[in-house]
Amino acid sequence: MMPKGYISFIFHAHLPYVRHPEHQQSLEEKWFFEALTECYIPMLRVFHEMADDNIDFAITFSLSPTLLAMMEDPFMQERYTAYLAGLQQLARKEEKRTAGDSRFAPLTQMYRERLDYAAYLFNEKYGRRLVNAFRDLQDIGKVELITAAATHGYLPLLAVQKEAAYAQLVTGIDNYRRIFGKTPRGIWLPECAYDPVLEEMLGELGLQYFITATHGVLYASPRPKYGVYSPILTPGGLAAFGRDPETSHQVWSAKEGYPGDYVYREFYRDIGYDLELDYIGEHLHPAYLRGNTGFKYYSITGPDNHKEVYNRQHALQKAREHAANFKFNREKQVEYYGGVMDRPPLLVAPYDAELFGHWWFEGPQWVDSLCRLLHGQNNLEMITPGQYLDRGYTLQLSTPNISSWGDKGYHEVWLNDKNDWLYRHLHHAAERMTALATAHPQAEGVQEEALTQLGRELLLAQSSDWPFIMTAGTMDRYAKARLGKHLERFMALEQQIRENNVDVPWLRAISATDNLFPHLDYRIFQSMESTVPVENKYEDLAGIR
Repeated sequence: MMPKGYISFIFHAHLPYVRHPEHQQSLEEKWFFEALTECYIPMLRVFHEMADDNIDFAITFSLSPTLLAMMEDPFMQERYTAYLAGLQQLARKEEKRTAGDSRFAPLTQMYRERLDYAAYLFNEKYGRRLVNAFRDLQDIGKVELITAAATHGYLPLLAVQKEAAYAQLVTGIDNYRRIFGKTPRGIWLPECAYDPVLEEMLGELGLQYFITATHGVLYASPRPKYGVYSPILTPGGLAAFGRDPETSHQVWSAKEGYPGDYVYREFYRDIGYDLELDYIGEHLHPAYLRGNTGFKYYSITGPDNHKEVYNRQHALQKAREHAANFKFNREKQVEYYGGVMDRPPLLVAPYDAELFGHWWFEGPQWVDSLCRLLHGQNNLEMITPGQYLDRGYTLQLSTPNISSWGDKGYHEVWLNDKNDWLYRHLHHAAERMTALATAHPQAEGVQEEALTQLGRELLLAQSSDWPFIMTAGTMDRYAKARLGKHLERFMALEQQIRENNVDVPWLRAISATDNLFPHLDYRIFQSMESTVPVENKYEDLAGIR
C-alpha cells in the first residue's frame, strides 16, 4: 500500500579538521573526541541494535570529508583510545567517590557502563574504524551516506572564483568514492547554503540531490506547487529537498522543543567545574584546565540555577513520550497536506548530528523510540532522499532561492563585521592557486608535492567553521590563528614555487601535520577560462588580524 506520507531524517555530521601532533593534549581535538563518545558511537549503537532487531528504518547520514579524515587517521584513533581510557579511569574513580549515595551512584554506574561499551565498540567490534560501521549500515540498506564539500567551505561566498567552489565539491566527492567505493547520490551543501551560481558545477558532478533551508524551496522561481512537501528539480538536474519548518522547530528549539524539557539532563553542569581541581584536574583535557568531562549529574529542572539530580529512567520515559508525540504530529501533518496533493507529502527533517547525544543527551534514545514506533506503520514511512527519487514522482522544474540555514536564513552568519575581512585574503589566495595550477599542468616530483600542499592549505583556510566561530565569539582566537596559519603557509609556499626554491623539509613537515586528502590533485584548481594571468599579484597577507 502507498503510505499516507513520508519522512526523511537527515543527520549532518561535521567537525573542522583539528589535528595537533605538536601538543600532547589539544583542547580542539577534544571536540572530535566528545563527538565520538557522546554522539557518533551512541548513534551507531542505536542503528545497529535496530538492525539486529529487524526494525525497518531509513536514515540519511552526511559525513563531512574532514570528519572522515579524522576518523580514518591512525594518529587520531590512537589519541582517542587514550582519551577514552582516561574517561574510563575517571568513571571508576567516581564510582568509589559516590558509593552508597542513592542519588549519584546509579549515575556513575551508568557512565562507567556507557564508556566501557563505547571502548568495546570502538576498539574491538569496529577495530577503531567507525567508517566501516557506517558502511555496513549502508550495505544493508538502513543508512544512505552522502558527502559534503571538502572542508565545509561556504560555497556561495567562495564562488567569486568558481574554481575554488568546484575544488571544494570535487574533493568531497572524490574523498567519498575512495572511502566507500561508489559515487554519492547526494551532497550536504555546507550550512545548506545555496546560490544558483553553483548549478553548473553541481550538475556536472554526478550528484542527484542536495538539501536546502525551507525558504530555499519556498521562494524558488517559479514558486513550487507543493511547497517543501515535494522536492523540486533544479536547472542543473538535481533534486532540492527543502527542510520542513514544523519538524525542525520541534526538535531544534532548546526552549520550545523537546531538548529543553526539564526532565532531561543539564548540559551546562559538569563535574569538570563542580569538583575540586586537586581531585578532577588530572582527568581534564588538557590536564588541569577546567572543562567538560561528560559526567553530568543534574537535570535541566527549570530556568534558574537550582538543579535536581538527574533521573535516567524518567528521562528515558520522557524520550519515549516525545517520540510518540512527534509521530502523532507528523501523521497529522501528512494527513492535512495529503488532502491537497496528488502524491504522499514528504517531510524533510535535517539536523546537526551532534545535537543527538552531545547537546541532547537523550537524543539517540529518542531516535530509537521513534524508529520503533514507525516500524510497520503505513501512515508515515521513513525514506531517504535517494529512495524517494526512486519512486519516480514527477518533479517541478524550479530554481531555488539564495539561502542558508543560518540565523536570518542567508549569509550574515558567515559574512559580517566580525569576519568580512577574511574573504579578500581567501579570494586572492584562490586566484593564485588557479594561476599556478593552470601554469603547471604537468608538475612532477617536489613541484607537484608543493602544488598539492598549496591546494590543501587553501582548502583548510576556506572552512566555514572559522567565520562561524568568529561570529559566535567562542574560540575566535583559535579560528583566527588557524586561518592565519594556513594562509601564511600558502603565501610562503606560493613564493617558493614561483621562485623554484621549495624548502623540502619544511614542505614535508607541514604535509605530515595536516595530512588530509592524501590523493588530492592540485589540477582541480585549474582555470575554467581559456587563460589566467599568472603574474597578477595579491595583497600582502601579513596583516591578517
